[in-house]
Amino acid sequence: MFTARDLTIQQLRCFVAVADEGQFTAAADELRVAQPSISAQIHRLEQVLNVALFHRGRRPIALTDAGVALLPLARRVLHGVDEVFQGADELEGLRRGHVTIGATPSIGATLLPLVLARFRQRYPNVSLSVVERHSEEIAESLEAGVLDLAVVVGPLARATLEQSTLAVERMVVVVGNDHVLADRDTITIGELRGVPLIMFHEGYDVRASTLHAFEAAGFAPLVALDGAEMATAHSFVAAGIGAAIVPSIVATMNDDLHVIELTDPVIERSICLVRDVRHTPSRAAQTLGDEITAFLESGGWPLGSGGFLRRARDAR
Repeated sequence: MFTARDLTIQQLRCFVAVADEGQFTAAADELRVAQPSISAQIHRLEQVLNVALFHRGRRPIALTDAGVALLPLARRVLHGVDEVFQGADELEGLRRGHVTIGATPSIGATLLPLVLARFRQRYPNVSLSVVERHSEEIAESLEAGVLDLAVVVGPLARATLEQSTLAVERMVVVVGNDHVLADRDTITIGELRGVPLIMFHEGYDVRASTLHAFEAAGFAPLVALDGAEMATAHSFVAAGIGAAIVPSIVATMNDDLHVIELTDPVIERSICLVRDVRHTPSRAAQTLGDEITAFLESGGWPLGSGGFLRRARDAR
């Protein structure tokens, strides 16, 4: 007496192939096996199930009622088996994968170290590359296929990019601890009239936001030093050259700085996870994107956010 353990995947594959092709010879060619092997597998399957699956006297071969009933079930089983193998292949790819991620300088200095450290602990054999650029340059690299994914300041006006907002961040003002404004907790753009400022290099989104805020207030900023990078702006501020409007996630990275809340206007920016919709992400890239999303969703904020960073769902 036969049991379910006598039923094999190869028997089902042969059955489906014969049903699809309508003849044993064509099914053998499709599966790249000898025709006698196909015949033997079908015969064994019919023995196990104790039913005839084909009307063999017809051309092309036709399914019996039992064969018609079995066909969708066999397809479902084979689809499940294929998914198992696909999942195993993806797991193998994740163990050996490589991901290139892009980020803007402020995000690369704060969010990425925390997320990538956790990712490496979980997937130590997945190698990583990081490219730090401004948002528009990151967008170009994504479209060129150089990057797998990126975390940038968005949204980016590009139809080829899939963007999901992870968090909304406020800009703050930083000054040296001995600055005349070091006793302030809040400040407005109007109160920065005549205050020497450190301005970021062209291409930084925070520079554009700052200039827009001053223009809306009706006056130009007093620029003490222009062209700073994210890595150097804090040093210039700490040295007493001027104040600066900076992303809150990097505001408290230096103990020599005092953080002031900018209240009027409130300048915010969106932190977005971005992929190119034309490129199918690898399993490793998809997993890293999921890790970044889960990290922010769980409240694992970058150090120094000072309460000025909110999850996207909380910002609505």
